[in-house]
Amino acid sequence: MSEQQNAQIEAPRITREGVIRVADLAKVGLAEEEIEHLQQQLSSILDNIAILSELDTAAIPATAQVIPLSNVFRPDEMTDCLSPGAVLANAPEVYEDSFKIPAVMEEDEALRMDHPAVS
Repeated sequence: MSEQQNAQIEAPRITREGVIRVADLAKVGLAEEEIEHLQQQLSSILDNIAILSELDTAAIPATAQVIPLSNVFRPDEMTDCLSPGAVLANAPEVYEDSFKIPAVMEEDEALRMDHPAVS
């Protein structure tokens, strides 16, 4: 493709401020060198999308799935269940016929209404 054709297709460049805005929306912190690197990468992606937008797709029907789907589930059949002892045999810790797991948060912390997990 010639340089003149490339100039016609090239999408607008992503600005440094645009990268910072997207990172802020995604709650991602970026180092200074990452901003420049991502600016180049995002601009390149938009350039490629601009090239694809030049394709004539009028004769191509809308497609939701490009390959045929088939049911990959096995038939639902009754089988014998494992005993509680067999299920818990490899558990690191057991408490009254149950798995014992470490607490994720302190009890009083979970009850606070201003905690981030409570919304």
